[in-house]
Amino acid sequence: MESCPGAAQRRPTYDAWECVVSEFLDTVNGFVWSNALVYLCLGAGVYFSIRSRFVQVRQVPEMVRLMLRGEKSPSGVSSFQALTMSLAGRVGTGNIAGVATAIAFGGPGALFWMWAVAFLGASTSFVECTLGQIYKTRDPLTGEYRGGPAYYLSRALSHTGAAGLFKVYGAIFAAVTVLACGLLLPSVQSNSMASAMNSAWGFSTWWVAVGTVIVLAFVIIGGVKRIAAFASIVVPFMAVVYIVLALIIVLLNAGEVPGILQMIFASAFGLDSAFGAIIGSAVMWGVKRGIYSNEAGQGTGPHAAAAAEVSHPAKQGLVQAFAVYVDTLFVCSATGFLILSTGAYRVFEGESETGAVLAEGGMLPADTPVGPGFAQVGFDTLWSGAGASFVAISLAFFCFTTLVAYYYMAETNLRFILGKSSTVEIPFIRGTVGGTATMLLQALILVSVVIGAVSTATEAWVLGDIGVGLMAWLNIIGIIILQQPAYKALWDYEKQKKAGLDPLFDPVALQISNASFWETYEPTPRSQKSAV
Repeated sequence: MESCPGAAQRRPTYDAWECVVSEFLDTVNGFVWSNALVYLCLGAGVYFSIRSRFVQVRQVPEMVRLMLRGEKSPSGVSSFQALTMSLAGRVGTGNIAGVATAIAFGGPGALFWMWAVAFLGASTSFVECTLGQIYKTRDPLTGEYRGGPAYYLSRALSHTGAAGLFKVYGAIFAAVTVLACGLLLPSVQSNSMASAMNSAWGFSTWWVAVGTVIVLAFVIIGGVKRIAAFASIVVPFMAVVYIVLALIIVLLNAGEVPGILQMIFASAFGLDSAFGAIIGSAVMWGVKRGIYSNEAGQGTGPHAAAAAEVSHPAKQGLVQAFAVYVDTLFVCSATGFLILSTGAYRVFEGESETGAVLAEGGMLPADTPVGPGFAQVGFDTLWSGAGASFVAISLAFFCFTTLVAYYYMAETNLRFILGKSSTVEIPFIRGTVGGTATMLLQALILVSVVIGAVSTATEAWVLGDIGVGLMAWLNIIGIIILQQPAYKALWDYEKQKKAGLDPLFDPVALQISNASFWETYEPTPRSQKSAV
């Protein structure tokens, strides 16, 4: 975070106010992202991996198979569409600007800890997304499937003496998610998009904000179906193009790869004297940016997972576990190797651009700020002058699809808070409570996009970190308590697959309480004689 003098130099009229806000946000962010949250994320991933017998390794072939197949209905989207909706939320500025930030303040070793949190987080994602499917419901206003942490936190133990406590806990998560996804997180995406476009083409941040708002409004007003259709087309295309072009540059610098790997591992464990002083920063920034990017444990993935039409919750749990690999092991790694192999990096001491430079690759101009500029310079080594434009275009698509996903998650939690009151008519305005609240939420996220686009990157990222951290705290503690139904679903799925069946889910037979949707669910008839 910039010091108050830095803020004053940016906007001298508001120097005193900026000092107060800056210090307050720093304090909140430091509390939310204490070492305790880092250890909780890593520890939960280890625990879930052991409990699931490393499902993220054993079931990779099944993850790929399920990703490419799946049913859909008027109420639910296909598994692939749910995956792309989830990836729309995962693949965003964290995969480009986030990786650059992690390397700048945590050293190259931060990339290793991003891999670690992705590997362990895949098991966390399986648990949370399977729970999202088990406890999903139908939206009383639209009939579409809805689910997520607020739903399973409030439903899973509703037959016990802790029902009231967890109902409140679910409501708190829903409120935090509406705040985070509707106000705090969108500003990071629009800020990175506006910054990249301004750097590449000189576009005014205000023009970027207005253009984004117009297109975003068209997509989100169309509902879940339009969001899913949009994401299923844009996300795979842009992710593949970005990864391929980044890998081309890495291959052209293949001679640098062994040295890069050595630098990453040495930096991750403090074995390199240049980075020994920031080993703690490597872990912190790797975990923080890893979770920001792949969102495992944050509680965002279960929202998209619940929207899918599947015959068994474990199916979508496995698909969403693979989404973590796509995001971090593929897209983030492509960015990391691009930056390091081209020498487009600079590492600072003290987690600030004002700190001493511990190491640099030698290719960054002195005035390059930490963020998308690292990747832009890297791409410029292949197409001189084109790197800024390519990264700006990539960020435009990545960030926009993430904004769409954020809106969907905020809307889902708003529906949870409103419950059956969504359908209540409001006199004089000829609309329902749910419809009116939805329009207000749409206005909120559009305003957040404008504010983020014209704010500084520092302010936007701190707000985003606070939103991610609050959701992660609430969700991870919740799924540690509620995890058992996810394992029951996994063992049941594997048992049915071993018997040659296309698994069907029966919560009553598995003694899973309160999965009311599945107790009355009637899937489309299908043969049980052989696996699909």
